[in-house]
Amino acid sequence: MAKCETCGNEYDRTFEVHIEGKTHTFDSFECAAYELAPRCAHCSVPILGHGVQKDDVMFCCNHCATATGVRELRDRA
Repeated sequence: MAKCETCGNEYDRTFEVHIEGKTHTFDSFECAAYELAPRCAHCSVPILGHGVQKDDVMFCCNHCATATGVRELRDRA
């Protein structure tokens, strides 16, 4: 049995995610998302959808981008 790197649960159905040359082991998609999803630069929520981006900075939504002074991004055109 392997151990989830997020919650520490030992589970017989863990899975591995290979990203950026590293291997991660998780027991659920929830733990994988918590550990690997990019975080909003304003509110720190994990970004599970597309989000919005200015240069290399990711935001969960236009509201958070605007709150940090980014004005040209839109959730909808």
